[in-house]
Amino acid sequence: MGMLKDEDKKYLTEQFEEKMVDPVPILLFSQKLECEYCQPTEQILTELAELSDKLTLDIRNLQIESADAKEFEIDKVPAIILLRDDKDQGIRFFGIPSGYEFSSLLAAILDVSAGTNDIPDDLRAKIAAIDKPVDIKVFVTPTCPYCPGAVRAAHKIAMLNPDHIRGQMIETTEFPHLANKYAVYGVPKTVINENVQFEGTMPDQAVVEHVLAALSSRD
Repeated sequence: MGMLKDEDKKYLTEQFEEKMVDPVPILLFSQKLECEYCQPTEQILTELAELSDKLTLDIRNLQIESADAKEFEIDKVPAIILLRDDKDQGIRFFGIPSGYEFSSLLAAILDVSAGTNDIPDDLRAKIAAIDKPVDIKVFVTPTCPYCPGAVRAAHKIAMLNPDHIRGQMIETTEFPHLANKYAVYGVPKTVINENVQFEGTMPDQAVVEHVLAALSSRD
């Protein structure tokens, strides 16, 4: 039995046909053992890739293809990366993209395919000017209706400067050691460069200002 319902497949096919511009290769790091959510993540992405000839899925084993994992800075699975013209877009999903987070994956795919997103020009200039590493972790759960907004903000920012910025969705229940490390008691919780953090969903402008504040406090 498939993970996606027939009505979901119909809707997704229509979305891809209407909105996808360029191909989006999906790279999944997975493993067979000691990963409860790897197999269902593989299945969801396999079914998704079958809905459009502009989507392809490349599954790599974290342990066997460790050099590839190191290149993409992957240290846990399941891990999803979206590419455009074989270039990393700074977008990461750590954990199964189920529940409300499936909408985050769909939005990211469409943005990457289009090569742009809806961040306004004044914020784009600020993001493009960043020349130091930025790591944005967004902790979520699949049942949180507010989490996709926080994840989308992180992914949109990363996409506009992928050489320096990473936007990560981290599914809290799959990675409890990280939830404990960052004292995640409510979601969404965003942590930027280890030194700036906040809970809840904020407008893109506010998130960008938090990114800049994280860079300033490090200096």
